Amino acid sequence: MRLVTILGSTGSIGTQALDVVRRHPERFRVVGLSSAGMNQELLAGQIREFLPPVVAIADDDAAADIQAKLGHVKGVEFVVGADATEQLARETEADVVLNALVGSAGLPPTLAALQAGKTLALANKESLVVGGELVMDLVKGEPERLVPVDSEHAALALAMRGERRDDLKRVVITASGGPFRGWTRGELARASVREALQHPTWTMGPKITIDSATLMNKGLEVIEAHYLFDLEYSQIHVLIHPESVVHALAEFRDGSLRAEMATADMRLPIQLALAWPERLGPGIEPVPLTDRPLTFEPVDREAFPAVDLAYRVGGLGLTFPAVMNAANEVAVMAFLEGKIPLTRIVEIVQTIVDEHEPASIVSVVTIERADHWARQRAAEIIEER
Repeated sequence: MRLVTILGSTGSIGTQALDVVRRHPERFRVVGLSSAGMNQELLAGQIREFLPPVVAIADDDAAADIQAKLGHVKGVEFVVGADATEQLARETEADVVLNALVGSAGLPPTLAALQAGKTLALANKESLVVGGELVMDLVKGEPERLVPVDSEHAALALAMRGERRDDLKRVVITASGGPFRGWTRGELARASVREALQHPTWTMGPKITIDSATLMNKGLEVIEAHYLFDLEYSQIHVLIHPESVVHALAEFRDGSLRAEMATADMRLPIQLALAWPERLGPGIEPVPLTDRPLTFEPVDREAFPAVDLAYRVGGLGLTFPAVMNAANEVAVMAFLEGKIPLTRIVEIVQTIVDEHEPASIVSVVTIERADHWARQRAAEIIEER
């Protein structure tokens, strides 16, 4: 029995993680929850079903409303305030903390969980993008305490398991290509929010869905892979794979490739992360191998410049990844609100990266300063237009 705390329990990853717990009640017990937004009805339902001893809620009014909704439910303690999720990650009696938060707000709980000696199942890729050095410093000598949840990185972990590291030549992470695979840059400039939110493979929250439409999400995953597996950026490659069956490949020095294949269902990497290094059954439906061919394409770097930008930013290091991520979060929200076209997202991020005066990352404060500057500058650029 593993005790599990889920940060972002009302989001896409959080709800699927609870489904994994529901399927394996003999293996997992929920001891802490924090919401991924203001979906109070859903959070209240999760509390009634799983009865976690501790629940973290950032907003005072939301906490009062949920407590009123629960009424007769006993034995649940509420931690309320801006630092509630971080406190939950640090103090909960969990064996595994699943961080399914969205954006750079996930970094403080990531650090808190690792500082407390817990195993971290990481779905919040921004933790590594903006604070990779700080995160990896906390797991030196204990790499098993950081387990990836992203489907590509979970697949890489399996593809390299049991292999000698010296034999590894490079890795490939795949991307479906999103809703705009095959579109030109001119066509992308006219893409609507509705079209951008129609991902062909995955059902995700709006922010990550837009990142998948621009391929910024794949750029962030390149940086994530760099930290998780201690890879040079030249060893990390990206291919478009519209079927979303092969999630990652590892290539070895003898020329052989090991591909990790699975039906596109996030419950599998979540289950792998919570039970690591075990595999649990039943899992998901196997890949129907005779249904369709598997195809691979290079990234159209002219139409989707976010991938090359991420390689550049990752290579520069320092606070460059933090400002790229912050500017992207602001620009994505502006697109969702109809303020800018899709192609402006990466243009704005590029401008901010070019203007940035970097600093060495010595603490979270350094990251927060860079993050604040990038958000403010992105807002200025958006309003100027």
